[in-house]
Amino acid sequence: MLIFVDDSGDPGFKFDKGSTSYFVIALVIFDDDLEAEKTSVRLKELRRELGFPDDVEFKFNKSNPRVKESFMTCLADAQCRVRALVVPKENIYSDELKNNKNSFYSYIIKLVLKHNGGSVFDAKIRIDGSGDRVFRKNFLGYLRKELNSGDVKIVKNCKLVDSKRDVLIQAADMAAGAIRRSYDKSKKDHSLYKNIIKDKIEDEWVFG
Repeated sequence: MLIFVDDSGDPGFKFDKGSTSYFVIALVIFDDDLEAEKTSVRLKELRRELGFPDDVEFKFNKSNPRVKESFMTCLADAQCRVRALVVPKENIYSDELKNNKNSFYSYIIKLVLKHNGGSVFDAKIRIDGSGDRVFRKNFLGYLRKELNSGDVKIVKNCKLVDSKRDVLIQAADMAAGAIRRSYDKSKKDHSLYKNIIKDKIEDEWVFG
């Protein structure tokens, strides 16, 4: 089992300064490594079909509607499943989570992986570790400790990877973006992209 994890939104709570109202973590899960490789190849082919250089990173917030639709169509055809945790930040009351971005991010990732309905086990987990996000030194150890206990082993191994070099992490970004967009009713296309991959969404848990 191979799982790619990324988010949409930001972990901030300064709404008067532009913090997002929702934060979404998405898991793109492959139960077969070969299917993951097939999807990776297909998405790289899509990048060329769209006329992009090989080093262009797919990001939901930077993509135009045509790119988003094309990407979601590829994801809909892939042998994968999507699980997501949607966090309306108004439902967060912990001062620690509100004031410590690392704590917030670590906690939310733990939740989405832990509460999986028995569908995630012994998984190789890949998390976006690029950009300016500062992870606590014990982040990966924290996840292993929280997720593996007794007879339950959710994590086989867990690594931070560079999203610029991993198109399947980019798939998690796109899925997270599509799901978060569906909660923004001010956008005319708010439901469009999630609807394309709706059959792949195994669980969409709204926190709170």
